[in-house]
Amino acid sequence: MSLIENLKEGCIPSEIKKIALNEKIDINILLEKILSGRIVVPKNKIRSDIFCAGIGEGLSTKINANIGTSERSSDIDKELKKLSVLVKAKADAVMDLSTGGDLDTTRQEIIKHSPIPVGTVPIYQAAARAKEKHGSFEKMTKEDIFESIERHAADGADFMTIHAGVTLSTLEKLERDGRIIGIVSRGGAILANWMIQNDKENPLYQEFDRLLEITSEYDITLSLGDGLRPGCIADATDKAQIQELIILGELVKRAREASVQVMVEGPGHIPVNQIYENIKMAKELCDGAPFYVLGPIVTDVAPGYDHITAAIGGALAASYGADFLCYVTPSEHLGLPSVDDVREGVIASKIAAHAADVAKGVSGASDWDLKMAKARSVLDWEKQIELSVDPEKSKKIFKRNNLIEDGPCSMCGDYCSIKMMDCIKT
Repeated sequence: MSLIENLKEGCIPSEIKKIALNEKIDINILLEKILSGRIVVPKNKIRSDIFCAGIGEGLSTKINANIGTSERSSDIDKELKKLSVLVKAKADAVMDLSTGGDLDTTRQEIIKHSPIPVGTVPIYQAAARAKEKHGSFEKMTKEDIFESIERHAADGADFMTIHAGVTLSTLEKLERDGRIIGIVSRGGAILANWMIQNDKENPLYQEFDRLLEITSEYDITLSLGDGLRPGCIADATDKAQIQELIILGELVKRAREASVQVMVEGPGHIPVNQIYENIKMAKELCDGAPFYVLGPIVTDVAPGYDHITAAIGGALAASYGADFLCYVTPSEHLGLPSVDDVREGVIASKIAAHAADVAKGVSGASDWDLKMAKARSVLDWEKQIELSVDPEKSKKIFKRNNLIEDGPCSMCGDYCSIKMMDCIKT
């Protein structure tokens, strides 16, 4: 049985009890929110011994990190190293976005070695296999798509991005609006091209019930993809984006009726002044389903620093109600991320998530800051480094700049305000 079916029968799995304990939330409140669809717990029923993340209303903001091969770089060992780094940096989930090399082996190895939930995007493999077999992804068949979904499910994917909201009607809105950058979602672009070339409706939308049967069988959480997310701030909150979101809201209802857990993906590139309305709109249209945002990226002019633009947007989005932040690395818009880029992306997103949790009053969030403040008040450098979001980097910088480990830092020296004000404490 699925998690939802188990909970309806009164059976509470151990991982749910652990989430309640870790999040400092009453177990009955947690159960009610899972059953109502406002919290999801991605975990394929064939997976065991993974740290389950609760994602949704009232819980701490979670972080996802993307890895995966491309046609130009398909080193599985490198991707596994990225996995190790992102787990150490305390990401809550990982997605395999592979499009090149041995896709099956890459996915299977990532799932095998990941102690956290793994998400996948089956349309990538469907397109790649169609290209191998027929010479073009546009010759992909409906069965190719569902075969990939079945394959990912059987391998143990815990959640899947499914671009079911890219429909003929939403593409009409896109064409009439005339975006500066049309479709930036790879999955969305694959399906849009296929639909136009074959003059057919999106099979993932048309046969959504078939999709629900597969996800229900394996207890996979659906992540309804934002195939029409804006790729620049000038395209933000346009009719195509909103039309897709309306459709996703309808699909959320159908998934819940089938006892399938579901969350919704969001933009994208959004200027700061539009983030609040985007989060509010998504929560209203999708009946409080957990909202999973890429960034959002708040300006288009910072290649090499988009982990920072995304952290700015992520902190605001999560403080307004987003539940799950997809990290952005310094390589965004430039190329495949390196191992170091992955680490930087996770840390930046974790800072954004924590800042939002403090603002939202998430249970226990501000305790971390209070402990740090107390350590700083007595110049306890060891404790400050231990409590920092990135102890490794904090220690490296401190050691580089300071010869005395029990006194003021090299910034102020004898003019350290904390030391000068010690007289107040006595």
